[in-house]
Amino acid sequence: MPEQTVRPRPTLEAVAARAGVSRATASRVVNGGAGVRPALAEKVRLAVEELGYVPNHAARTLVTRRTGAVAVIIAEPEFRVFSDPFFEQQIRGISRELTAHDAQLVLLWAEGPGDHERIGRYLEGGHVDGALAFSLHDDRLLALIARTGVPVVLGGRPAAGEGLAVPFVDCDNRGGAREAVRHLVSLGREHVAHIAGPRDQTSAVDRIHGYRDVLVDADPRLLCQGDFTEASGARAMAELLERCPATDAVFAANDTMALGALRTLRERGVRVPQDVAVVGFDDMARVAVAADPPLTTVRQDIEGMGRIMVRLLRRLLDAPDDDAPASVITPTTLIRRASA
Repeated sequence: MPEQTVRPRPTLEAVAARAGVSRATASRVVNGGAGVRPALAEKVRLAVEELGYVPNHAARTLVTRRTGAVAVIIAEPEFRVFSDPFFEQQIRGISRELTAHDAQLVLLWAEGPGDHERIGRYLEGGHVDGALAFSLHDDRLLALIARTGVPVVLGGRPAAGEGLAVPFVDCDNRGGAREAVRHLVSLGREHVAHIAGPRDQTSAVDRIHGYRDVLVDADPRLLCQGDFTEASGARAMAELLERCPATDAVFAANDTMALGALRTLRERGVRVPQDVAVVGFDDMARVAVAADPPLTTVRQDIEGMGRIMVRLLRRLLDAPDDDAPASVITPTTLIRRASA
């Protein structure tokens, strides 16, 4: 069998020679630098394609001081992330935006305080250029990330924490909740309940405030606690029916809990929306449209928010220390379907 010969990898010098430019010019184009005329940059890109040149990642890191990787830190159990469509959509938005900029996503779990130090060591090791963190339940993990010096953007408004001001991307949780409750009131419902999310997350707290903005004197028994899971929505709905039989409408703090509430109502023979109207929050299509009946809900652009997080981080990486990008609050929209 004839011995196969291995062709040497094309070098940056070969790219420069093919393009008819200096090595420094070729390097600036390959590494995303500025200051190269468009015509010359196009020659370099064509030479890269013709030769099949692949940049040496280690060498590029030394030159640019960038790894091309971004950590995505999620403070939730792994099973929850893979079972909840919300996380799927947010990670999809982040991944697509990173891919568009030739960057890699590194997923880090923070299921409990025992994971915090491990994540801190990883960030301090210089493996990533920045971090995106969401579903934080308190400021401890955020404080640890801040101490590493790695630029970070949050998904969701952080809890009040002195010295922990970082840019974030969130939707108008309070305004969206107000719109949902006003819609239920406009239908003539007099006993509107709220199934709240976990109170250690600002999105859930803001949605409680939105509910109370409209129903200032609501019966405290109409506020029931959930944890953003379908099972908790089902339990909360059963509890509401027991302690407040007159309940004629429910605003659930996310679509998944609304799905659980619908299941309980169906099992109890309660008609939706004739007897009890139901509104959710998120507008996750595969949940809201497939619900029985289809779910009226507050839409937030989950995938788009993931993309915005990446864009803010890129600006943060390129900005001077005293010129950090501003946080972004995206609008919400009530989507009316058959449940209310």
